[in-house]
Amino acid sequence: MTRDHAIEKATGLFDGGLFLDRLRGLVTIPTESQVPERSSTLADYLDIGIAPLLAPLGFDLRQFANPAGAGPVLLATRIEDPSRPTILIYGHGDVVREMAGEWRAGLSAFEVTIEGDRIYGRGTADNKGQHLINILALGAVLETRGHLGFNTKIVIEMGEEVGSPGLNALFQQNPEAFGADALIASDGGRLSPDRPTVFMGARGAHTFWLSCSLREAGRHSGNFGGLIPDPGIRLAHAIASITDARGQIAVPEWRPDSLTDEIREALAACPVDASFGADPDWGEEGLTPAERVWGWNSFAVLAMTCGAPEAPVNAIAGEARACCQLRFVVGTDADDIVPALRRHLETQGFPDVEVTADHEPLFTATRLPLDDPWAERVKTSITQTTGTAPAMLPNLGGSLPNEMFTETLGLPTVWIPHSYPGCSQHAPDEHLLAPTCRDALQIMAGVWWDMGVPPQMA
Repeated sequence: MTRDHAIEKATGLFDGGLFLDRLRGLVTIPTESQVPERSSTLADYLDIGIAPLLAPLGFDLRQFANPAGAGPVLLATRIEDPSRPTILIYGHGDVVREMAGEWRAGLSAFEVTIEGDRIYGRGTADNKGQHLINILALGAVLETRGHLGFNTKIVIEMGEEVGSPGLNALFQQNPEAFGADALIASDGGRLSPDRPTVFMGARGAHTFWLSCSLREAGRHSGNFGGLIPDPGIRLAHAIASITDARGQIAVPEWRPDSLTDEIREALAACPVDASFGADPDWGEEGLTPAERVWGWNSFAVLAMTCGAPEAPVNAIAGEARACCQLRFVVGTDADDIVPALRRHLETQGFPDVEVTADHEPLFTATRLPLDDPWAERVKTSITQTTGTAPAMLPNLGGSLPNEMFTETLGLPTVWIPHSYPGCSQHAPDEHLLAPTCRDALQIMAGVWWDMGVPPQMA
C-alpha cells in the first residue's frame, strides 16, 4: 500500500459522503461558547462528537477541566514509538453566536445545508470542518499503512472564540502531557479557494476602550451649545489622531520594524485574492496589499457610541465611548500597546480621553522562520500531492492562540488552512467549499503519510 492509496482513500471519504455525514453530526451540536446557556453543549461536543471519531483510531482520551472555568479541553494521545517524533494537532469545537434570524432563507446555523459547492452551517469553516478533515485524513493513513510512523496528540479546546481562557495555564500545568516536537494544525483561510496555503504564525490582537467622560448627564444643545465641550467631538478627533484619513498608523510604537526584505520577498509570492476587496487607497502607503495585511499593523474602531443613536435627543452627551483594536505583527511590544497610546493621546492634546483594557492582549503575534525544517517538509509534501507549491505566509492576518504553542510548549508551528476568505466565518451564512474540502483531505493524507517517513528517507 502506497502514499497514493492513502490519498485515494481520503478522497473516497468525501466522494462517498462520509465527510459530510460526520460534519453534520458536529455542526448539529450548538457549541456557542459566547452564550452561557450553551455551556453544557461544550462537553457534549467532545463526548458525542469527537470521542467516537478518535477512539477507533487508537487514541487514549483524557478530558481536562478548564482552569479558568471555561469550556473543557480534550487531549487525545496515540504513541506508536517514543523514539519517533510527536506531532500535536489542534482544533476548537466552539463557535461564535448563532445570529438567529440573520441567515439567508433556507439556511439554519446548526444544520448542514448544501447548495452547489457550498456547505453551510455554523462551524463548518471555523473550526469543526477543518479539524474533522485532519482527523479523517489520519484515519485514511492508518487504514492504508497500518500505522502512522509518528506519535500524535490532538488538542480540541472549547473556548477559542472567547480568547482561549485557561488553555495556556493548562499547558503550563501539564507540559509533559501536551509536549510534542511540532504543531501541525488547521484554521483560517487559504489565500484563495484553489491555492493551498501554509502559514507559520499569526498577528496578535489587543482590544481596548477609549472614553471621553466629561459630565454625568447630557446638557441641552441649545442652552449649552458652544459653551461646553462635546465628548463625541473630542473622541472623534482623538481617534483621528491615531491614524490619518487612509488608516496609516501615527503612533510611533505601533509601527513595526519586522517587515524585512525576506518577509517582503515571501509576501510578493502571495498576492491578496480579489475576494478580499482590497482598497488601493487604504492602509500604509508604499506597501503592497499583502504587506499591509500580513506584514504590518492595523487599527480598527469596532464600535462607537455617543448619546442614544436609536433615539437621539437635543442634548450634548456626557460621555462618548469607542471599542478599538490593534492587530499587530512580530516586532510590536504587546506590553506597550496601551501605554504607547496613552502617551500619544497626551502628546496630541487629549488628556480627557481615557484608555482602558479589560484584559491583556487576547493573542500575541508569532512567526516561525520561513526556512524552518517542519515548514519545508509540509511545503514539499503539499507540492508532491498537488503538483504546485503552496503559498507560504509568514503569519495569518487574523489571530490564534499560537503563542501558547510557540512560547509555553516551545513548538515550531505550521498551519494548513482549509477555508477561504469569503467563507463568512463569524457571520451569518458561514460555509466551506466542497472542492476545497476534497482537496484538503488529499493534502492532509499526503502530509500525514510523509510525516511518518523519516526526513533522511524521504
